[in-house]
Amino acid sequence: MTEPDDDRLTAARAMRRAMLGDAYVDAQQADPDPVQQEFQDYVTAMAWGVWARGGALSTRDRSLLVLAMTAALGRMGEFKLYARAREHTGVTDAELDELLFQVAAYCGAPAGLSAKRALLAVRAEEPED
Repeated sequence: MTEPDDDRLTAARAMRRAMLGDAYVDAQQADPDPVQQEFQDYVTAMAWGVWARGGALSTRDRSLLVLAMTAALGRMGEFKLYARAREHTGVTDAELDELLFQVAAYCGAPAGLSAKRALLAVRAEEPED
């Protein structure tokens, strides 16, 4: 496997931590298995390296795209992860609700309904204001 360069991996790790929080990242990195650690570095460099690269998309834009793609693909675990991270990404509750209409219209009612159920579960976990 090709090793990511140190600067890219460092930037990707920082972005992942900023978006998902210390508790989540620390739990994912707690496995002492060296293959698991290598896999975590690979996924972090690949996925979070895209977030850290800058460019024309804001963090909010990237978050909305990831939420739509994970909902469309039925990856509800990842959808919930990014829905929980919305306070760090600038995505509002209203935007996330509206995104689900787009998912249902373009990806089908089952995808939209699954994502809506996942979002309701995330919101039920959150403390009330």
